[in-house]
Amino acid sequence: MGRRLVPLTLDNLPDLPQRCRSCVFWELDPVSGEAALKAGRPELEKEAWISGVLLEWGSCGRVAYVDEVPVGFVLYAPPAYVPRSAAFSTSPVAADAVQLMTAWLTPGFQGQGLGRMMVQTAAKDVLRRGFKAIEAFADARWKEPACVLPADHLLAVGFKTVRPHPRYPRLRLELRTALSWKEDVELALDRLLGAVQKEPALRPL
Repeated sequence: MGRRLVPLTLDNLPDLPQRCRSCVFWELDPVSGEAALKAGRPELEKEAWISGVLLEWGSCGRVAYVDEVPVGFVLYAPPAYVPRSAAFSTSPVAADAVQLMTAWLTPGFQGQGLGRMMVQTAAKDVLRRGFKAIEAFADARWKEPACVLPADHLLAVGFKTVRPHPRYPRLRLELRTALSWKEDVELALDRLLGAVQKEPALRPL
């Protein structure tokens, strides 16, 4: 089974699930996101966002392929490129961190190490660019797959709470720690992405 991780670009953007390609939850602020949905152009906004980040910062994600079939992705960027993050009361993301926006893995591909590969590859990429950590806004009352990842699963893979909140705490993963994960944490990463096996949906705050 051939497995590879490829930087996200405009060329392989179509390999993301349709629902994810038209989701601008993180990419736009709440008002602009609602306007894009009403105008019927969220896919164009998503493409424009990725294009802008590519030009200014570089690839903001990784796409996972198994035998040339896309099976998952992880999306991340510095908080300056993530307008929605300002809508959380636990913002801002620290200046030395990149924000983990969302991740997704096709049902049937959990438990094969792909989740671990995606997050570790993202961690190495972010560390190479001079950042010290990955931070994420998490959902402490998570019940179903959505754009905001579940707090319990992020905590299980090594994230620590840096700004508590009853619903949306801000969590942090130190990258030097992340790159020396033990086997039990690697398995927890697979469970994390298994928990978001459905395509993320827009979720109001």
